[in-house]
Amino acid sequence: MIRAFAFLFTTLIAAVAFVGIQLKQLQATQISISEPTLYQVKAGTGVNAMCRTFKANGWINDCFWLKVYAKINPQLVELKQGMYLIESQPFLSLISKMNKGRDHQFAFTIVEGSTFKQVLASFKDAPYLELVSEQSLRTTLGIWGINQTNPEGWFYPDTYHYSAGDSQLDILNRAYEKMANTLDIAWQTRDTSVPLKSKYDALILASIIEKESGHNAERDLIASVFVNRLHKGMRLQTDPTVIYGLGDEYQGDIKKEHLKRYTDYNTYRINGLPPTPIAMPSEQAIYATLNPRYSDFYYFVASGDGKHHFSKTLAEHNAAVRKYILKK
Repeated sequence: MIRAFAFLFTTLIAAVAFVGIQLKQLQATQISISEPTLYQVKAGTGVNAMCRTFKANGWINDCFWLKVYAKINPQLVELKQGMYLIESQPFLSLISKMNKGRDHQFAFTIVEGSTFKQVLASFKDAPYLELVSEQSLRTTLGIWGINQTNPEGWFYPDTYHYSAGDSQLDILNRAYEKMANTLDIAWQTRDTSVPLKSKYDALILASIIEKESGHNAERDLIASVFVNRLHKGMRLQTDPTVIYGLGDEYQGDIKKEHLKRYTDYNTYRINGLPPTPIAMPSEQAIYATLNPRYSDFYYFVASGDGKHHFSKTLAEHNAAVRKYILKK
């Protein structure tokens, strides 16, 4: 009887040790995959079903010990739905990510100087991002407080990460809140001598400066030109606003007839600012707008490499145009 008990006890100890060794080996099991692949965990997917799929794909060799592990630790293998990146890594580490809902994050970038139309077009190429109807978008913009018919300029240029199944509204909402917060802070620290009546006016002028500036170091100087013009009651006469007003008609070349044509955005024909921003301005452009460098310049012209030549008088400006544009 004692021998039988000793045998059973020894067998039990050996079995426990064997299971322990196998579970330790499970912790070291690596997923065998040639290149990273996205895998979707749908609602209700269990760890056993997932393991069978992995085995069928040749990513792992066996599921038995995972089933044992799941029996012992059921709370650690409950999978949260989402899109996960499968790559060469410990199998249990991946299951832990799925258990905690650490799904793969996709990236969407709003480029500095891009238009709202371009942002909407880019959404169509964003993988696993839910798009909404134009009517739903317009309704939501109103809820956010964007009451302008044209929501241009209100979305902060940055890279935003999202999960599969998120909506474009999630990204736009984050971009809007970041832009509104940035604009609030910049307005509070503005140079009060700048002749802008509202934060929205600042957003409009910042968008123009964004489109005019190829170098961050020049932005506050370009801002000074426009501020000087506004102080003196001169028209802004900036090509990017003309281009924006032309819309799809613009084919890469501004003609004299374009400068003469009246649109709400042709700052060669209208006084002051256009009715809305013309692009998504960067934070640097916003701060340059509200804290321009002091200068007595009223003109500038592209001098090459994205830089500009600045002039105080029209005569100096015309000479610069002959030099840099007409090459005379």
